[in-house]
Amino acid sequence: MIGIAPQQGLAVLGLSALLALAGLVACSGSDAPAPRSGGSKPAAKSAQISPEEATKRARNQYDTVCLTCHGAGGKGDGPGAAALDPKPRTFTDVEWQKSVTDESITKAIVYGGAAVGKSANMPAHPLLKDQPQVLVELVKIIRAFNGKG
Repeated sequence: MIGIAPQQGLAVLGLSALLALAGLVACSGSDAPAPRSGGSKPAAKSAQISPEEATKRARNQYDTVCLTCHGAGGKGDGPGAAALDPKPRTFTDVEWQKSVTDESITKAIVYGGAAVGKSANMPAHPLLKDQPQVLVELVKIIRAFNGKG
């Protein structure tokens, strides 16, 4: 076995660590520049998903969140509606459907009822802001209740 002086051992150890770190950086596969400290983070981009996936996610959102108050048939009679005042929107109301824009429905979903001059009981769902395809499909679900009252 070859003897190494303590100072040489530290130098070899330091060089090994530096080479290992350089190897990790080189193998990261990222050509992106390193983030600058103090700068703002870039806005999150929404991932493109298939129309089928957007429809599936929107249906899941309605069935697990919206249905609680708006009901399976969109009549504002979900299990959570009994305790609410005012009562949730009835999506089957033809006059309401005619009076509201898709943009207003989307705004109510993302920012909550108060954002469109309605009840603050309607919670905001800000995570959907970055899922425009899912929002479009949710609006389609709401529009499909038109006149089914």
